Formats: sequence, structure tokens, C-alpha cells
Amino acid sequence: MKKIYVQTDIIKEMIQHSIEENPNECCGLIKSAKNDFQQLFRMTNIDKSPYRYRMDPKELLNTLTKIEDDSGSLYSIYHSHTHSEAYPSATDVRIATWPDGTSVWPGVYYFLVTLMDNNNPYARAFEIDDGDIIEVEIIKT
Repeated sequence: MKKIYVQTDIIKEMIQHSIEENPNECCGLIKSAKNDFQQLFRMTNIDKSPYRYRMDPKELLNTLTKIEDDSGSLYSIYHSHTHSEAYPSATDVRIATWPDGTSVWPGVYYFLVTLMDNNNPYARAFEIDDGDIIEVEIIKT
């Protein structure tokens, strides 16, 4: 299994964001910089739904521009599942894939936080590569 390195504070912040937005799904982006520094950006779920998310388009564009202006790159997209396992749903795969079957964000990881057990929320990470779901191991740094 492929391993990826994520700062412990980033995992904690994703989980905290998920808890704060419950019962709705949360969503956000993680930036990576040359020195392996990571930064989380909370995004607004304009659907305000416990079953799906859609990032505010203007906020998304502004955040992606800021990441690029800071010489960083998009490392990950994250969101929560409030009632299901931390595993990409068919909707998640559809969002991550163009109609021709190729990846919208090649090389970007997808983190999912599950709140199925509110006493034990946790995150898992995946690549969604041309519609295929590949789990990756999270190594906390």
C-alpha cells in the first residue's frame, strides 16, 4: 500500500471541522509546499447536506489561486461522511472523474472523515485514479 505523509495537526483539524459541521458534510482543501509544510483550508459546503457536498465555486477559485500564488500545490481534497464509512461513494467518484473517465485532479489525494461513531471519528485517504479507488496509508508526522 502506498504511504503518504500528513501532519498530525492537519488530521486533527479535518476531524474537528467534520464535528463542527455535523449533521452536514464538511469539505476543504489541503495545500502542500516545497518544504512539506501543509495547510488546511476550510471550504463552504453550499449544499448544506448530510449526504453530499459542493464547494462554493468562488471560494474554491480564490483558494486555488492563493495556493498557486504561495508557490504551493493542491495536495488533497477532504470531506466528511456523517452516516457512512470513510470510503468514497459512487457520488464521490463521479465528482472526481470527468465524463470521459479521466481524473479531475490527477495526483491529488482524497481524505474522508467518518462520523458514524461520534466517539471515534477517523480519516482515511484514497487516490481516485480514472475512476478507480486506491486506498493509501496515512503516516502522521
